[in-house]
Amino acid sequence: MLFTSAAFICFFLPIVLIGFFGLGRVSHPAAALWLFVASVFFYGYWMPEFTLLLLASISGNFLVGKKISSLANADDERKRRQAKGWMVFGVAANLALLGYFKYANFFLDNFNAATGSSWNIGRVILPIGISFFSFTQIAFLADAWRKGIREYRFVHYGLFVSYFPHLIAGPVLHHAQMMPQFRDAATYRFNSGNFSAGLAIFALGMFKKVVLADGISPYADAIFKAADQGVSPDFAGAWLGAMAYTLQLYFDFSGYSDMAIGLSWMLNVRLPFNFNSPYRATNISDFWRRWHMSLSQFLRDYLYIGLGGKRKGRARRYVNLMVTMVLGGLWHGAGWSFVVWGTLHGLYLGVNHAFRALCGPGLCARLDRSRLFGASSWLLTMLAVILAWVVFRAETLQGAGRILLRMIQPSDTGQVHALLWNAGLSLSMGGLWCVVLTAMACLVPNSNAIGEYLLRRCRSHEGATPYALLIAGASSAAVAFLLLMNITRDSVSAFIYFNF
Repeated sequence: MLFTSAAFICFFLPIVLIGFFGLGRVSHPAAALWLFVASVFFYGYWMPEFTLLLLASISGNFLVGKKISSLANADDERKRRQAKGWMVFGVAANLALLGYFKYANFFLDNFNAATGSSWNIGRVILPIGISFFSFTQIAFLADAWRKGIREYRFVHYGLFVSYFPHLIAGPVLHHAQMMPQFRDAATYRFNSGNFSAGLAIFALGMFKKVVLADGISPYADAIFKAADQGVSPDFAGAWLGAMAYTLQLYFDFSGYSDMAIGLSWMLNVRLPFNFNSPYRATNISDFWRRWHMSLSQFLRDYLYIGLGGKRKGRARRYVNLMVTMVLGGLWHGAGWSFVVWGTLHGLYLGVNHAFRALCGPGLCARLDRSRLFGASSWLLTMLAVILAWVVFRAETLQGAGRILLRMIQPSDTGQVHALLWNAGLSLSMGGLWCVVLTAMACLVPNSNAIGEYLLRRCRSHEGATPYALLIAGASSAAVAFLLLMNITRDSVSAFIYFNF
């Protein structure tokens, strides 16, 4: 069930909202249970065969987390060691589950190719969202061991993991971010200001997905599909394909993030921002502070720092960065393309840190104040990100190589014009799309800031109701128009991050 589908907008969401706030007037636990059941139904609508897997994962992690917390808070050193053992067991179980479903075929295929053997376990189907609910629960277990957990209600925990706005494509949540909200009585009372601002941000995210991301995606698909099939584009076509995918992914993921935030505001729940104008970053570290922020924080807190971070010397720091980014790339998918993509970003981060260490804090501060240096840094960062996205998008390393080669080797040879022509596309229109969307990504006000502004205005006491009604009415009309546009297309595309 896509956020952009009629089934979600016309049926699922209204029923969930009415049931949640209706039950919330009578019983807060019943309302939380309603939202938990609705979230499980939302997941089961996608993959009913894996609903039991989700529930089993939630139940198992809840019991293990409860055991860890009870032992970690004890004064007995032996019990604290037992708590660590349970934590290691729980994390290992989550990684084993993720490893089997996501990587079993990948590792077995490579083992067979390397050894000439023919082992076969069949095609393992990847449960949608398993990367996100696994990482969310790994963070829960680690936090239970480090800090202890005071929330023991299974319904609240199940809702924290399965909460439908974040379940399929993030953000990766922490226990402490959500549990206080589920205990707060205000969460269960309808708030017109929250609802109106949330609906507006939902509409903005839907516009990004349906109009912008889906509008430019045919240009990326035409170039990358041909490259994976052995056709080399020309110089202009290679850059068009790379830029088209760079912008498609940006507005697709930004759109999902906005829609998840907006849905949560409608339910009086605050999700952490997961996307903060990453194409305005002036270095690669800044990019990762802005792109998929919850995943970046998870990798930093639970992997990079766990490996030792920068505490064990400069050389070890670069090794830790590389390991973190390679594993972060592999998290996105079981393929060598993702490994190479992660490796590239590990190299980028290493070069960035080495450069700043070489310059020293004084020179770095002066450079950061320079507009020329800032513009040059932004351009270099974007070039590095775009080149890496080519590897990320291509289904084969050979296809990525064909596009990258043409991007750095201007040539009149290639078949891009025929490829675009056969798909009903034109090079000039694709170029215009890229110019307009690049300007929007870099110059238009950040949607997080827009949302916070609308939230303040819709909540304000002076004329809050008329303003909230105006925003809700305009947003409803926009959602209806975008839904009509979406359902009249030949096909409806899922969000890109659903694949990860």
